[in-house]
Amino acid sequence: MSKANTPSAGKVWLVGAGPGDPDLLTLRAARLIMQARLIVHDGLVDPAILALARAGTQLVSVAKSRSRHTMRQEEINALLVREALAGRDVVRLKGGDPFIFGRGGEEAEACRAAGVPVEVVPGISAAIGAAAAAQLPLTHRKAASVVSFVAGQCKGLSDQNWAGLAGVGRTLVIYMGVATAEAIAEKLIADGLAPEMPVAVIENATRPEMRVLRGPLAGLPTLVAANKVKSPALIVIGEVTAEPQAEAELRAIALEVVK
Repeated sequence: MSKANTPSAGKVWLVGAGPGDPDLLTLRAARLIMQARLIVHDGLVDPAILALARAGTQLVSVAKSRSRHTMRQEEINALLVREALAGRDVVRLKGGDPFIFGRGGEEAEACRAAGVPVEVVPGISAAIGAAAAAQLPLTHRKAASVVSFVAGQCKGLSDQNWAGLAGVGRTLVIYMGVATAEAIAEKLIADGLAPEMPVAVIENATRPEMRVLRGPLAGLPTLVAANKVKSPALIVIGEVTAEPQAEAELRAIALEVVK
């Protein structure tokens, strides 16, 4: 093919699809989805969001699970680059925000290395969306001034240093932690976190089937197993997750002390 006939490179948009509810898409994300001719999407992107695409749009799933990947990350990177170099614009649709446990950084690097224009459209992260839907503040003047995000199955728990991330005055949000709930509880308790520290598990956040399950840290494995929790789900650890009734009782006690 002559240089004159070589198609100009397309563009890749790394788009955050938010936690699930289509109403939580940014306006820019919604416009890109509705205009796209090619959408490469994660498995956890809600079908209602994909339904916004116009008729004839090519939808390519690169779904990942703990034990099975439709495509390895390197293959996804290559797909984005290949399609863009062929002159196609690509909307790469990712759950939550592309740069929070979405491997958006790796995909952006691959595009830049190949000379492909890339733009990032942020989305409401899974943690922010889940906390809002559950009316669970990740920070609170009376309970937590620090919030941390960690992955529950990234490189193996033994390779991760969570020292100081959980405890009094802190909130710890764990992505991808359902399958390793027992190891997570053991790790944190061994690090000195109180077994009775309250935790919440938020499943299918912002969606009609959302569940919020609460209990003590020591009971986290049982909570997950007994309720058959499945992804997408987040584990939130800290005093901000205490039962609403317990919070009301604490406020009542505080008022009595003031009197």
